[in-house]
This record gives sequence, C-alpha cells and structure tokens, in this order.
Amino acid sequence: MSLIELKDISRRYGDGDQAVQALYPLDLSIEAGQFTAILGTSGSGKSTLMNILGLLDPPSTGAYWLDGRNVAGLDDNQISEIRNRKIGIVFQSFNLFSHFNILENVCVPMRFAGMPKKAMRDRAGHLLDKMGLGNRLTHRPTQLSGGQCQRVAIARALANNPPVLLADEPTGNLDEKTGQAVIQIFHELVSAHCSVIMITHNPEYEQEVHRAIVLHDGRVTRS
Repeated sequence: MSLIELKDISRRYGDGDQAVQALYPLDLSIEAGQFTAILGTSGSGKSTLMNILGLLDPPSTGAYWLDGRNVAGLDDNQISEIRNRKIGIVFQSFNLFSHFNILENVCVPMRFAGMPKKAMRDRAGHLLDKMGLGNRLTHRPTQLSGGQCQRVAIARALANNPPVLLADEPTGNLDEKTGQAVIQIFHELVSAHCSVIMITHNPEYEQEVHRAIVLHDGRVTRS
C-alpha cells in the first residue's frame, strides 16, 4: 500500500440548495519519498484537499489510508494524535507563536507528543541548525525575516519526524531567491524519504516535483 491512499474522497459543505461541493469524489495515491505538487487556481479545491490530507477537515465520503491506517471517521483525539506524529504542516502565514523564541516554537509539537524536555530541546536545536538558524535560537519570530520564519516553520513541522510534510503556498510570501532555497530544502527532505506535498497556484513549480496533481472546480483534471 502507498503511504497515502484516497478512495472516493469528497467534501461537501452545507445541505440542500445551499450546499457547496468543494471537492468531487476522487482516488489518489502518494508514495513514500515522493515530491508532489497540488496545483490549481483559487476555488479549485486544492485547499480543501490539503485540509483533508492534513486531517484538519474530515471528508464527506470515502476512505483515507495514511501509513496503513484508515483515518477517515476517527474521533478528534485520535486525529490529533495521528496528525501530531504522522503529518507536518507548513502554513503560508507560518503560524509561529510570537511570544516564544524559535527554539520554543519548534518544541511545541514534541511537547504534545510527550518527549522529554532535554531530548526535545536537543532535537529542536539540531533542526534549526540544519536550517541555518543555529545562532538565533533565542530570537523571536518578529526578529526574523520572512525566509527565516519559513525555515522555522519547516523545522517545527519536522519536529516529530513525520513521514508526510504538507506545505501550503510555502513560497507565496517570499522573494524568488528565498523561495528557491525553500524548494531546495524540500528536495533534501525527499532524498531522506519524506513525502513532501506542496500546495501552490504557481505552475512553474511543476518542473521541481516528481508529480503534479491539478484541480479545477473541485475535480482532478490531471494526476
């Protein structure tokens, strides 16, 4: 079985005449160590698909197999535990805690996972050092550039060594040079057998990935 298997997954919001079909039934599989882009314009359904993949929003129909387990229909506590251990999410707006320094930000997922304090801080420091931020551990996000904040967000997403990294428009707020540096980080993660799924509206990134999944009006038009 692939790392991710979606079977007849769809998402519908509301009921009756007011219902909106945000995502029509689809089947998809994603292999371990694959760099995948989910492409589409605004309203195409790519954010809905990302939220389902990231266990942030339940599907209306279908089965979602993640690392051998059907996670569709699990309760909130089970979903939170699986998301914490299996999926790292990099948000477009970073979603860093401004009152924490960057070391503390990266520690947050590990704290929820119950990791011992020293091991947690050691891993956070190691990840930030790999991101070129080892000399800024006590800095807060407000003291960093956008590119640096994005690297902190990536380090935090990798804290629990998840098999899947989801990145929502990871270069959308960055200049071209900094954005390319982020893409290079993703290539390195894929080389280490992490599956990276990047949600983007920019078709230029097709040349950077192993596979592009294109959505339009809630339907997969190419996969």
